Amino acid sequence: MPQPCELCQREMSALTAHHLIPRQKTKRQGLDPSPTIQICSACHRQIHTLYDNSHLALHLNTLEKLKQDPQLQKFLAWVHKQDPNQRVKMDRKR
Repeated sequence: MPQPCELCQREMSALTAHHLIPRQKTKRQGLDPSPTIQICSACHRQIHTLYDNSHLALHLNTLEKLKQDPQLQKFLAWVHKQDPNQRVKMDRKR
């Protein structure tokens, strides 16, 4: 049953878990894994394309902060119009 991506709101048959504080940061310190959000693979790839784990841990560690980020807002406006049944191609440069 399709569910909406928590970022772009597209109805997707499969979502991925995005750790709001990257596991790389919590695992090294022996902390419990951070909360996750359920997002589509396109949004997940774009987040990790735009930002490294340090930036995500310090500045984009909530769903609201991700939604308010100017670079992600631009991407979300575009991806929302894309067919959820097609893989979204993107440039993988930071």
